[in-house]
Amino acid sequence: MERRYIITGGGTSGHINPALAIADLLREDADKNGDDCKIIFTGRKTGLEGELVPKAGYEFKDVEALPMPYKPTLKIIKVLKANNRSKKQCVSLIEEFKPDCVISTGGYVSAPLIMAAKKTKIPVMIHEANAFPGRANKLFAKGSALVMTGFPGQESIFSKAQKVVYTGNPVRNNMFGRTKEKSREELGIEPDRKLVFVMGGSLGSATLTNFVFKNAKTEQYKDVHFVISVGKHNSVEITDEVRKIPNLEIKDYIDRPDLYMSAADCSILRAGAVTCAEITATGACAIMVPYPFAAHDHQTFNANSLAQKGAGIVVSDDDVKAGKMESILLDLLNDPVRQEEIRKASSGLAIKDTGKRITDAIKAALGNNP
Repeated sequence: MERRYIITGGGTSGHINPALAIADLLREDADKNGDDCKIIFTGRKTGLEGELVPKAGYEFKDVEALPMPYKPTLKIIKVLKANNRSKKQCVSLIEEFKPDCVISTGGYVSAPLIMAAKKTKIPVMIHEANAFPGRANKLFAKGSALVMTGFPGQESIFSKAQKVVYTGNPVRNNMFGRTKEKSREELGIEPDRKLVFVMGGSLGSATLTNFVFKNAKTEQYKDVHFVISVGKHNSVEITDEVRKIPNLEIKDYIDRPDLYMSAADCSILRAGAVTCAEITATGACAIMVPYPFAAHDHQTFNANSLAQKGAGIVVSDDDVKAGKMESILLDLLNDPVRQEEIRKASSGLAIKDTGKRITDAIKAALGNNP
């Protein structure tokens, strides 16, 4: 049997990484069953997906998508014209590729493909990572063949979809089964060196970046090696003085965060749904700093759901800015027993059959029950 999928989702790693994970799962399931699986992606060539998808080995088609303004303005005319052109692009792509379905993980780049799929009567399947759905996924869930959710209890939110299945949030298979020792060996980091990994999401975090740039050079952290992913659109100036800090390693983006999260004594992270899934999959010891402007403050909800079970520490963005995280981090770095307790609690929350839940749900929606 041959299955063909067009997958879309972009803008941030919170949309792109689940899309790549789903693609990997579908391909692996097909290989296991002796089937053929062909996958292409759509998105913006200038977006993060335009870099990460080809790097992952998948064919990528650039589409002309623009974000819909939150309030009515004259810009909406430009947006509608661009999205209409892109919809026509996607209709042609669907007619040429003949997919069994299209799969979206959200973001404005998904709109043209989903509109084209609905026009051509191709089944639409959606994965929503967050407890509070994004605009695109919520809008296009109506009439969709399947909505897969990262959090339980969302049936009422997506009541107009044909089917809703709680699958959890997919992470790439290489996230699981990592050990601190093995990851440090791969990264070339000494076993006994104190390591802090900081990542504020694919677009970066000024709060976390400023915290690291300020503290890495201080006496109290002189024996701690910091690795920070500042993001593609970092808004904090990286001065020559900062670049010369000997125990600080600055990267624009890290496409294998699992290595650093599992290798670090402590990871300081935002609390997007996918990041939380990665924390549990890697068994990371994490301090979570929820993005304060996330819709419905869903990152705080995500972070607390882990912290309440001992799987991490939550520090607010305001408290980081007020200088309250310095002592929290130092205490944790000096307490390897607590680090290990957090790691064990984190690993215990991992949903290890998310991949099977996703592939089973997609096959069932296509009429091929597992």
